[in-house]
Amino acid sequence: MSAKKVRVVELFAGVGGFRLGLEGWKGKSATSLYKKPIDSPYHVVFSNQFEPSTKAQHASMVYEARWGKGNHNGNDINEVDLSEIPEHHMLVGGFPCQDYSVATTLKNSKGLIGKKGVLWWAIHKILAAQKKPTKYLFLENVDRLLISPAKNRGRDFAIILQSLNELGYCVEWRVVNAADFGFPQRRKRVFILAYHNSTKLYKLMSKTTPKDFLLDEGVLARALPITITSNEVVPKNIKLSESIVDISANYNSGGFENSGIMIKGQVYHFKSQSNYDGKCMTLKDVVFQNKVEDDFYLKNDDLDKWQYLKGAKKEVRKNASGFEYFYSEGGMVFPDSLEKPSRTIITGEGGASPSRFKHVINTKYGHRRLTPVELERLNMFPDNHTQLESISDTKRAFFMGNALVVGVVETIAQELKNHI
Repeated sequence: MSAKKVRVVELFAGVGGFRLGLEGWKGKSATSLYKKPIDSPYHVVFSNQFEPSTKAQHASMVYEARWGKGNHNGNDINEVDLSEIPEHHMLVGGFPCQDYSVATTLKNSKGLIGKKGVLWWAIHKILAAQKKPTKYLFLENVDRLLISPAKNRGRDFAIILQSLNELGYCVEWRVVNAADFGFPQRRKRVFILAYHNSTKLYKLMSKTTPKDFLLDEGVLARALPITITSNEVVPKNIKLSESIVDISANYNSGGFENSGIMIKGQVYHFKSQSNYDGKCMTLKDVVFQNKVEDDFYLKNDDLDKWQYLKGAKKEVRKNASGFEYFYSEGGMVFPDSLEKPSRTIITGEGGASPSRFKHVINTKYGHRRLTPVELERLNMFPDNHTQLESISDTKRAFFMGNALVVGVVETIAQELKNHI
């Protein structure tokens, strides 16, 4: 495969963060802020993006504007004919976190039905349908996946691990806070890599001790170095049930730590922390120094509202039925520090209305919100990647609240190529 391109299918593509991390943009890499060439073997041969809650598919429109309509599908992935998905070596995507529990198994089939037709099973169906096995998976999700649902911590991830085990994969995962590895935003996500049993990486995991793989030999260990934070000499380990239905109904082994592997149904995991000592980007590195459009500056009449919402509170409140209760919350830094990585971008970052969670910086021209380009830079997208005539600034901010930090994907992908 080394002499050829690695054929990639990108699902739940959003505005293309995974693709930017794999392929770069116009031949340049995100980690160089699109100034230096990227040596990439990856080529996306099919992509899919569909947002069920909106009629207008704005994210898909941005994706098509940047990469064309040729290999892109903007329909519900559950409705896509599997014959439309070409043969590929790797499947990537940031699949939404929903209910992973199993309602039933299909008689005489290894297929599964989730209670809500959830999107993990769309990935599972694609993997199971391939004539030649997909060799690599590279997935992203919110970190709470490892401890969900609240009443049965860890069940959802255990289902995912066992379903991949049944399909012949081993898995390594890591919760990554992008800022811990020098990137400009404190954004914590779980990254999941899976390797089919026909790959060298599967064989490497099978012959390496779990601790050595997690700390030294694995793709994630080499890309994003860590140390163990717990006092345990060896990782915790559990054996998954061979029945996914049983896991769905009876799993009780608890949540998973932020670093781990699974091979042949055996799980090893421990709590880790970053061992990065390189350069660290800050919010100051991405913001414009010159004056921006007037709309982004806070109105003087609203400043008190901003300060109240960001401040600490201990007060009596009344709900809709007239019941009084005591409300308390801690204060937030206001304005945001320019000398540190930014806080996590949220989907409600756009719009001028005062908010507790929107970023506000202080400049020589006054307090202001972040512009769409600055939000793109915090996720390491090219400037104006999401700019289209029909896309509002609020929608562009929403995209970045849903996106990932491209530099993390690129760093992992560049290490993965060394093993492919």
